[in-house]
Amino acid sequence: MVLNDINEEGLEETTKMVKSKFGSEVLPIKADVSIGDEVNQMRKKAFSTFDNIFVLVNNAGGGVSSFKNILARTEEDWHKILDINLKSQWLMAKAFCRKMKPQKFEPISGKVINMASIAGVRPEAQTPVYSIAKAGIIALTKILAAQLAPKMTVNSIAPGYHITGLYNNSEQALKDAMEVQGIKTPLNRLGTVEDVSKVAVFLASPLSDFITAQNIVVDGGVITVGVAAHL
Repeated sequence: MVLNDINEEGLEETTKMVKSKFGSEVLPIKADVSIGDEVNQMRKKAFSTFDNIFVLVNNAGGGVSSFKNILARTEEDWHKILDINLKSQWLMAKAFCRKMKPQKFEPISGKVINMASIAGVRPEAQTPVYSIAKAGIIALTKILAAQLAPKMTVNSIAPGYHITGLYNNSEQALKDAMEVQGIKTPLNRLGTVEDVSKVAVFLASPLSDFITAQNIVVDGGVITVGVAAHL
């Protein structure tokens, strides 16, 4: 397994956790995936250590917490948020998929899982650039799926409101954020990291070999059902 993060402390912590829990061989690589040269160096290290890479998960993201009108955003904001969320996934696909597609696995030679967001499905005026970036990821997913077929599958996951580091792993902080935005949660609970990771495991497994170009929403029905909040 290759693990990447720009945060060295978090990278070391996750590496230790994976080794301890699964006994897997782990190659931690600190790199900024929004910078092409660093992505290419990571690709070289990864393929010099492992014979193949079967699943690529693009999970870098950020910039959601800046609630500003789109006309008030700076050019710097625009580039930073698009680079972190959208450009990074394009760079990673560009660097890795050309080596993954010719792999000799059958019937699928590799899989790509891109992390989008419900903000890309239903754009939010409070987070305009982030919404644009996530909508771009969904479009990128479909384009990659078309170009990498029939040997690879490419899908995206669109999480909703989940207890993650974005909210300091605090249930109350997430509830407060949802209340401010008037978010409705039909399934009567908050989302968890496990809700998303289970979908990622499915997409990485043979069970999803006939699924590609799909964006799977994991939000408890927030953007579709829209019933009164239970939380």
